Amino acid sequence: MNVDWLDKLSARAKRRRLRETGAAPVPRVGVVTDSAAALPAGWARSAEVTDLVRVVSMPVMIGDQIYSEGTDRLAGALALALAQGSDVRTSRPAPGQFEAAYAELAALGCSSVVSLHMSGELSGTVDSARLAARSASLPVTVVDTASVAMGLGFAVTAAAETARDGGSAAAVEAAARAAAASSAILFYVPSLDQLRRGGRIGAAAGWFGTLFAVKPILVVKAGKVVPLERVRSAPRALARLTELVQQEIAARPGPVRVAVHHFGNESEAERLAGAIEETSPDVELMICSLPAVLAAHAGLGVLAVAVAGDSGVPPQMQAPGPETA
Repeated sequence: MNVDWLDKLSARAKRRRLRETGAAPVPRVGVVTDSAAALPAGWARSAEVTDLVRVVSMPVMIGDQIYSEGTDRLAGALALALAQGSDVRTSRPAPGQFEAAYAELAALGCSSVVSLHMSGELSGTVDSARLAARSASLPVTVVDTASVAMGLGFAVTAAAETARDGGSAAAVEAAARAAAASSAILFYVPSLDQLRRGGRIGAAAGWFGTLFAVKPILVVKAGKVVPLERVRSAPRALARLTELVQQEIAARPGPVRVAVHHFGNESEAERLAGAIEETSPDVELMICSLPAVLAAHAGLGVLAVAVAGDSGVPPQMQAPGPETA
């Protein structure tokens, strides 16, 4: 959602109308996030929501080439690199990228910004945002959501909708924090290799030890990737992931939103989504690719599910869990 020349023309037109009519601008709160939020095309129900959001791309390095999230070449290049076992790394955005996003929103008339980012336990992105906030021309509240993918994305959606409705910066921040806290992220990876290489599995490394045949189900808890259950085969792992997602849905009263993420295995994601929808037909369900900056660590064949309710925090999942045959 970067500002292009059409956006700039629109912004200038709006400012000109304000000068001509003498109307005072209504204070608005802008929302900034990073591309780990996994926001798919059409994620917002109205242009008024997307107008208030800026997404800062996170770099992915394949060999000596640097790619930005959202480019057509990145997904194919990353899939090939992961399949070949090539060197893949990620990095935090530079503070200057956040400074530019804050400045864009200020130029569009925003009086303040709430900046929402992936877990600081998994990336230094939130630190770059904090550095940029110090020199911003308007007040910026930086929030570590302790989440990733659409767990973060649902927080962005809640924040942007609150901002659209005229909420204050404090209200926008509160909506984002509540959405992030009520979200659960569960995922399955065929192999721990990429997580192990990137140092993203933490306690899970010792928990799994040398059980390379284990098909792990993991969760994001307190901002960290931790093991939930060990399953002995891929079919059983996917079946168990479906059961766990259904439990998360049942734990949330009222409307529930679910995002099924994939990388290199869209057909599996569609089957998983179908199984979820069969038992929970009232959920708001979306299927979307995992951002490259996350897929670079999760690897090919990852299936991740984000579950979020409108309010309330579900019961804490126990980790680690039992080994399933």
